[in-house]
Amino acid sequence: MKKIMIIGSGGAGKSTLARKLGDRLNLPVFHLDAYMWKPNWTLSTREEQKDIQSALMTYREWIIDGNYSGTMDIRINQADTIIFLDISRRICLYQVIKRYLTHRHTVRPDMAEGCEEKIDREFLQWVWNYPRDKRPGIIQKLNHLKSEKQVIILHSPQQIEQWIRHL
Repeated sequence: MKKIMIIGSGGAGKSTLARKLGDRLNLPVFHLDAYMWKPNWTLSTREEQKDIQSALMTYREWIIDGNYSGTMDIRINQADTIIFLDISRRICLYQVIKRYLTHRHTVRPDMAEGCEEKIDREFLQWVWNYPRDKRPGIIQKLNHLKSEKQVIILHSPQQIEQWIRHL
């Protein structure tokens, strides 16, 4: 495991897992949110996202967390390991709200400068609908990749912690 991508719903624990894995495996960690967002929650263009991720792919080793499904194939093509945090929507929503309460009025460490923690209806709906809207396509893609990549699917915070302990 030298090029690891971590995907999953908002609130699934991607950034936390990335940090823990980075410490455990001594690999550089890149949080896509910190690269894709500009101040005041302005999202980079698709072309900028492609350029940013292509630049990250030049590193010999990395852990990258974040979805950005429109550019996910850039990471998939280079990754040797794909970790999908397939966490229930209720846990994800709980963790999103907890994160908001913990970091409100500040910029969290895995976010771009100038993007104070916020929570809005659109994001909450995205998290709630993730199992219906995003999960099926991800599962299908991962099933096709299992023969050529290491695919790890974790279903709960407890399973994530247990997996990290057994690395």
